[in-house]
Amino acid sequence: MNRKLKLAGAVVGALLVIAAVGFFVWTRAARYEAFPEAIALADDARTEQGWYVFEPDAEPSTGFIFYPGGLVDPAAYAPLMRLLSDGGLLSVIVPMPLDLAVFGISRADDVIEAYPDVDRWMVGGHSLGGAMAAQYVGGHPDAVDGLAFLAAYPSESTDISAAPVAVVSVYGTEDGVAGDVFEASLVRLPDGTDLEVIEGGNHAQFGHYGPQKGDGIATISREVQQQRTTNAILDLAGRIQSP
Repeated sequence: MNRKLKLAGAVVGALLVIAAVGFFVWTRAARYEAFPEAIALADDARTEQGWYVFEPDAEPSTGFIFYPGGLVDPAAYAPLMRLLSDGGLLSVIVPMPLDLAVFGISRADDVIEAYPDVDRWMVGGHSLGGAMAAQYVGGHPDAVDGLAFLAAYPSESTDISAAPVAVVSVYGTEDGVAGDVFEASLVRLPDGTDLEVIEGGNHAQFGHYGPQKGDGIATISREVQQQRTTNAILDLAGRIQSP
């Protein structure tokens, strides 16, 4: 009997290893790589913690922690973060294990701890990153003052309607996800949540990477979409900075 149990255990262990290796290989094969210009910008902003930090010229009072989209190279969001830092926000991209924010939901904690002089914090993310940012807010309702969704929404099990945070949800009309999904998610968000609809924007153009499976075709440029996104996030920052 012991030999049979040991054999069964060995088989199960081998299958788990095979599954883990297969999952890892899939995440690398399915990854959306950043464009070269975004990689160059991110390389200049990389810190010893592995974050990409974009600091404004003046001493920042507000910071924005960004969770990348699922299987997207985090460097792809460097141009957007640069726009935000030019607008006065300390902007930090937090890379995730295997490029999946579900495995690093609490990573915002380390960023907040590293910048004790920043008075107010916002967290947000693109697609899966935004959903996990919402889950972070659900578990840390007093840690941040604002939440920004980019082509994202809280999962059906994440209800943060009572959380003391200001929220903006931004999506493009040409996103492969139907707009009514974003609108329906508002019931799980605090009263006063802003819904910013970018006419002609799609899912992928929030970052600098190639076409995404299932996405629509944008009718505006990447630069226009990201500038409008920047404006929406800076407006959110203004809301939480007001007395």
